Amino acid sequence: MYVNADFSERVVIRPDDREWVNSPKNGVDRMMLDRIGGEVARATTIVRFAPDSQFSEHEHTGGEEFVVLDGVFSDESGDYPAGTYVRNPIGTRHTPHSKEGCTIFVKLQQFAEDDQRQFSIDTKNATFSQGSVDGLTVLPLHQHGTESAALVRWAPGTKFVPHTHWGGEEILVLEGTFQDEHGDYPAGTWLRSPHMSQHHPYSEEGCLIYVKTGHLAELSKAEIAS
Repeated sequence: MYVNADFSERVVIRPDDREWVNSPKNGVDRMMLDRIGGEVARATTIVRFAPDSQFSEHEHTGGEEFVVLDGVFSDESGDYPAGTYVRNPIGTRHTPHSKEGCTIFVKLQQFAEDDQRQFSIDTKNATFSQGSVDGLTVLPLHQHGTESAALVRWAPGTKFVPHTHWGGEEILVLEGTFQDEHGDYPAGTWLRSPHMSQHHPYSEEGCLIYVKTGHLAELSKAEIAS
C-alpha cells in the first residue's frame, strides 16, 4: 500500500480531508497520512481508540513515536494523558488500549538502529524556552543525527524568517492556526514539506505545532520500495 509515498511532494491534509478506515481491531480506526507497506508499514497515522478498545500486542520492528492528542492512551508501561510524547525504540513491545478513548498521532518504522532511548514527556507540564524570534517558545522533544522533533508555540502575530528545509519538515497543528504564503492551516492539519523546500511561516491568532525536521532528505518512493 502506498499513501502519499512520494516524499519529493508537498502534502497538506486538513481536518475536513480526513478519511477514517477500520483497523484489524474493532473500535480502533485510522487516518493514514503517509504509508509504505501493509499492516506492518513505514507509516504516519492518526489513530482513534473508542472507549474500552484495545489493539493486539506487537513489536516495534522499526520503532514508534507518538503524541497523545486527546483522552488517555494506556499500555503495560502506564497511562499517558493528552499532551504526552512517547518514543518506543526498535525491539520494544506493548499492547495498547484506552479505557476512556483517545486519539494519537503516531509514526512507525522510522527509527535509526542506534536510536535506542525510550522515554515519555508530559508536555502539558514541561517548560518551553525562548525561540529564535520574539513570540516563539520551543519545547525540544528529541534529537538524533539530523532528525529533530519539538513543540513550538507561536504567540499571536508572530512571524518567522523565510527559510529552507534541509531534510524536509513535517508539522501537525495542535492548537490555533498556523500560516505561510501557501495558506492557512487550522488545528488538526498535517503538512509535509520535502527536502530543500522553502516557506515564510507566521500565525495571526497564535498556534501550537508539533514539528519534525531533517528526516526526509534521502526518502523517495523508489528508494523505500526497493
